[in-house]
Formats: sequence, structure tokens, C-alpha cells
Amino acid sequence: MRRIGLVVTAAAGLLVGAAALAMSGWLPRTWLPAPAEPPKVIRLYGNIDLREVRPGFNLAGRIASMELEEGDRVEPGRLLATLEDAVFRAQEQMARAALAGARARLARLEAGSRPQEIERARAELARLRALALDAERTVTRLRRLAADRFAPKAELDAAEARLEALRAQIRAQEQTLSLLIEGPRQEDIAAARAEVARREAELAIATKRLTDTRLVANARGVVTARLHEPGDVVLPHTPIYIIALEDTVFARVYVEEPLLGHLREGMAARILTDSGGVYEGWVGYISPVAEFTPKTVQTEELRTSLVYQLRVYARNGDGGLRQGMPVTVEIPLSDGAVR
Repeated sequence: MRRIGLVVTAAAGLLVGAAALAMSGWLPRTWLPAPAEPPKVIRLYGNIDLREVRPGFNLAGRIASMELEEGDRVEPGRLLATLEDAVFRAQEQMARAALAGARARLARLEAGSRPQEIERARAELARLRALALDAERTVTRLRRLAADRFAPKAELDAAEARLEALRAQIRAQEQTLSLLIEGPRQEDIAAARAEVARREAELAIATKRLTDTRLVANARGVVTARLHEPGDVVLPHTPIYIIALEDTVFARVYVEEPLLGHLREGMAARILTDSGGVYEGWVGYISPVAEFTPKTVQTEELRTSLVYQLRVYARNGDGGLRQGMPVTVEIPLSDGAVR
């Protein structure tokens, strides 16, 4: 064993010395061993990953219906589940009625006084003035009679008090008529407009809450788990289903550091399954951080070697790539990018 070690050490020393002599010009470069050629195809191993979503209601309530079972396909806009909505529907109707009342009050203020109201105020003012004129005549007559002692002083005092009351009513009615002619204040109109805006916001909230009693899908996928049943009481954001998205399918594979320099994002790739399926794809992500090879990945190298994670996105037209499926990824280095 010692002789073999000496021979290997001597051979290594000769190669290093030959390389130094070749670089200095003492020996021809043809004496150096030729560098290893890069591989034409990089073969990697990993598993298929599908992104999942866990849709849930934005509200707390009792589930009224569950529309899907495990394995059902989901398209954007499809109804998934509903909550009991009697309370939310009543709240929406109340908000709509309150908005209608606020809009009516604003319209009344913006329209101003009606001509009939102004004419009625003028007629009332004329009536009060006529009563005041008659009261003035009565007071004048009673004053003459009281001076000659033909009328009691109390009757004169009552007539004078009635005249003052009528004059006060006339002043108040004049102010009322002036307000009717000028119309409502701009501040009152602004306050009414703000009230309408507040009621509109309340209606929007009530309508959104009523809409949120219907859980609708927003992506394409397959139901992998149904987590609740009709009659269950759920809290906001409680997952109702687990849906595996079909629009984003990728193979999670790992590459050794020596091969990392041959790869770049966008390179074409092929994903091979154990059943013989072949899917076209591309390198979509190369991790900037090294890690140890996961134990679930079978490679030809030692598991303790440092590797970098790659995501190779696939065109899964037939839906044959499923969550967790082991696959082999081949990346031809001569092919160009697909994106």
C-alpha cells in the first residue's frame, strides 16, 4: 500500500511539474492531458410539485352547501360553496333603504323651496298683518275709551298684548318667507351629500358581505381534499377545500455544483416519467443557495454532496404530471432557450 501511495504521489508530482514546464515554455502543451469535454445532456432527478390553494370564506357563518368532491376539476368562476345568507341579505336591504332615504333628503335640499311653499308663507304673512292692523285699531279705540273711563284698563292691556304677539308672529313669518326664498344653506347640502356618501359605503360593504357568502374559484385545478361539510360553522379564512393548481406544474430537481455553470434560466428541458411520458419544459428557477441533497431524491452521486435546487416548469397538457411523481429531467446543452 505504501508503494502504491508513493507511485500516485510521484505521478501527481510529475503532472504538476509538466504543467509548470509547459506554461513556462520548456515543454510543449501537447504533453498535458486534454480537459474534460462538457456533457451534451445533463440528467437530473426529482419530483413533481403542484402549487396548492386553500380557499375559504371571508366571513364567519354556517355552511349551506358544498358543491365539489375530491377529484372534481375546477375552472375560474366556478361556485365552490355557500354560507347561509339570510342575515347578510337583510343587512344589504337595510343599507339600500337607508341610502334611498339619504338621497331623497339631498334631492329635497338641492331642489330648494317649492313655489307653493313660498306662496303659502306669503299668504300667512298677509293674514298676520291684517290681524295686526285690526288689533292696532282696537287698541286705539280702547285707549280713547279708557281715557274717558268708558272702558276698563284690563281690556286695554289685553288688546295691547294681543297686538304685540301679532307683531312678533309677523317678524317670525317674515324670516320664514326669507328662508324659503333663499333656499337651504350650502352647509346643509354638503352635509346631506356626505350622508349619501356614507350610506353608499355602507351599502357597498353590505353587498360585499353578501357576495362573500358565495365561495368562487379563481384558478384552474383539481380538488384534492374537501375539509368541511354543510352545517359546519366556520370562522373567516378557514380553508374549505385544498385545490392543486394545474397552471403551474414543475419538477423540483437538484444539480451538482460542477454542472451549475452549464445551466441558465430559460433553457429547454425534457421531463421523463417512469411510465414513459415525455413532457417539454424549461428551466425556470436556479437557487442561489447550496444545500445537501434531500433524502427523497435519488442521484448517482453521494447524498452528502452540495447541490443547487432547480425548478423545471412543464407543459402539462394532458394532466399526466401529478403531485410527488418521481421524474427524470434531461437538459440538452445544445438546445436554446424556450422563453
